[in-house]
Amino acid sequence: MMTNGETSAVDLGTPPSGDPRRPAGAGLAYESIRKVFGKGADEFVALDDIDFSTTPGDFVSLVGPSGCGKSTLLKLTAGLLNPTAGSVLVGGKEINGPRTDIGLMLQTSTLFPWRNVVENISLPLDIRRDRSKNREARIHEVLELVGLTGFEYHYPRELSGGMQQRVALCRLLISDPDLMLLDEPFGALDEFTREHLNTELARICEHEHKTTLFVTHNVPESVFLSDVVVVMGAHPGRVLEIIEVDLPRPRLPKLRDSPEFSEICVRIRSILGLS
Repeated sequence: MMTNGETSAVDLGTPPSGDPRRPAGAGLAYESIRKVFGKGADEFVALDDIDFSTTPGDFVSLVGPSGCGKSTLLKLTAGLLNPTAGSVLVGGKEINGPRTDIGLMLQTSTLFPWRNVVENISLPLDIRRDRSKNREARIHEVLELVGLTGFEYHYPRELSGGMQQRVALCRLLISDPDLMLLDEPFGALDEFTREHLNTELARICEHEHKTTLFVTHNVPESVFLSDVVVVMGAHPGRVLEIIEVDLPRPRLPKLRDSPEFSEICVRIRSILGLS
């Protein structure tokens, strides 16, 4: 991960698709981002002077208190909002609106209750009228990847909250985006389920080699998942510090018990004024 506009090539190995030409995600760059809502006496500066960049394939977490602009920055990256000033670049191209190479997953699974698991997963393919020969194979591949084989024809009401989020993750993966955006996808789950899905998400991202931007309030979650943690402060939303997480992969649950893991968590909590 590089800052201040620098770029660096990294060798992430051959992507799991077996195609050596396939990019390992897309690099992110935020150039002097400022986002203001309202005007005059009602003006609110949500983000101010956000300026950093990342390497393709990085898992990047935004962590900080409510009101620090994490979700706003993610929406700018998704093309759902436009910055008041500055530019967001994904894969070297400025974001001017939603793009098919960028996928978004929210805190709630937003599954259609009348569609079964396979039908919910295939929604992006249906919208694109994708009837390619490998469609069914890809659906079953992502189902196996997230551990949902055997639940293909269950409906959302028949699934736990954690399993519903797995379906939502499948729906994100099926589009094969270069950049995955996840806005507190496990925030509503119990701690046990959340930690288990963190382990699964780490495994999936290591397998898929996707650039990922992840929003969370949870410091241990950000450290466990990330290559880079962007620590943000509020009023206005700004970057306090960028922490590179030099911990071994694959990320396994026992990592949470290591002194190195605890040290990074303590450092981030200190930056946020929590310790």
